[in-house]
Amino acid sequence: MTASAPLDVLTVGRVGVDLYPEQSGVPLEQVTSFARSLGGTATNVAVAAARWGLRTAVLTKVGPDPFGRYVRKALTGFGVSADHVGTSSELLTPVVFCALDPPDDPPLLFYRLPQAPDTTITDEDVPWQVIDTVSLLWVTGTGVSVEPARSTQHEILRRRGRRGQVVLDLDWRPMFWPSVADGRRELAAMLDLVTVAVGNLDEVEVAVGTRDPYAAASLLLEHGLQMAVVKMGATGVLVATQEGTHVVPPLPVEVVCGLGAGDAFGGALAHGLLAGWDPLRIAQVANAAGAYVAGQLACANAMPTPNQLDALLASAGSAGP
Repeated sequence: MTASAPLDVLTVGRVGVDLYPEQSGVPLEQVTSFARSLGGTATNVAVAAARWGLRTAVLTKVGPDPFGRYVRKALTGFGVSADHVGTSSELLTPVVFCALDPPDDPPLLFYRLPQAPDTTITDEDVPWQVIDTVSLLWVTGTGVSVEPARSTQHEILRRRGRRGQVVLDLDWRPMFWPSVADGRRELAAMLDLVTVAVGNLDEVEVAVGTRDPYAAASLLLEHGLQMAVVKMGATGVLVATQEGTHVVPPLPVEVVCGLGAGDAFGGALAHGLLAGWDPLRIAQVANAAGAYVAGQLACANAMPTPNQLDALLASAGSAGP
């Protein structure tokens, strides 16, 4: 990516260094070695979208430490611009330990105290011209969990309006919030300013008060969204627009690590929206991307290319991307 090339996708929010056990099915205290990978929802989505050939960047912050340097180097290696990765001089780059026990829903141990750098984004960190012009803006629920990032992300959405594609990844992490009520209030404010919302059953329940995917999608659309996507785990994906609803069945895969599957889904979703695909095709390909990563160990390193998804969809008897 050249410095002057316009961006297709800007994601805003969480970054970190993920440490994956090299021993599966045991509690964290029994793990003896770990593999390192770039992590964080917004960061992984930028990497996943870059695998589709999109020009991507992430607006985030790291600490002035070796892991911060690693983040910038890793992003560049994945073809993601690190131009908008700032530094919080008094904080450390977050580290996240993942326990593959169980592998399909691995518990996470976040080291983000007293505060993660990515939650200290202020107006001065924001590339406002990019906010105005980028084809797709991607924000997350975690991004409004604390100040000053909360006010900054709300201002980003107000400035952007519903121009182009504006996607909200509900990204509910209860350990980052004082209560569900706080989360629901902040998510509702963002839903009124985005075009697409995506989340799993736990996340839509926080956002709109129900785990029923059809009811949740309907309530999300009442905010004026163009599309609502509900990831239903082992029962597939529901995608809803004002014109109708589709359900995509799950793809069978031997789960190695469920972490990162949603981010691969997000990268494919971003590509499909920018390519003008119909909602059903978007859901089918994004669902395949998520299944592909669930069968791998790492997040960013495992994000699939279109050719890899072609092979997976062909083996499942579905049309390719």
